[in-house]
Amino acid sequence: MAKNSLFAVLLRSPWWYSVLIVLGMAIAARALLPEPYVVVGIVGTAPFWVIAAMSAWRQWKLPNPARVSDALACAGNMSWVDFSKTLEKAFVAQGYTVTRLSGPAADLQLDKDGAVTLVSCKRWKASNHGVEALRALQQAQQAQGVQQARYISLASVTDNARRFAQDNGIVLIAAAELGPLLVQVL
Repeated sequence: MAKNSLFAVLLRSPWWYSVLIVLGMAIAARALLPEPYVVVGIVGTAPFWVIAAMSAWRQWKLPNPARVSDALACAGNMSWVDFSKTLEKAFVAQGYTVTRLSGPAADLQLDKDGAVTLVSCKRWKASNHGVEALRALQQAQQAQGVQQARYISLASVTDNARRFAQDNGIVLIAAAELGPLLVQVL
């Protein structure tokens, strides 16, 4: 599905947007179509009902935004030791086996179903995230023959770093993704 298609936008929007479109289309069908075709016009809103249901299901599963904000604020106030322990608990809650690493490039190694992931999170509070830390993580990933790598930060990374991560298959976990992860254990 294209990122900016109507259905993709509605999936990211509150569920009731789709319901409003359904109601508008049903009213328009009733007002503009001849009586025998009104039912066809109303049945044509079925994809929007499906989108509303999917969007509602996704939103139902999301944590409360206030709790996410509180978790991120709490993470910003944590020491490195506390943050790493919290992150470890969160990954264990998702079914990973977590191993702490002592190297400068990666801090944690995650194992799940035979897939190994390196995680760099030591600079989570830094205000500027450039390519250097990502390059070190990518080199550690290649040296260890690991399939995946993740870089965790509270702040956003530079555009160059984002491109580097995308080109090298490194998953960036910033505040939007980190908050729901931390809410599980805080």
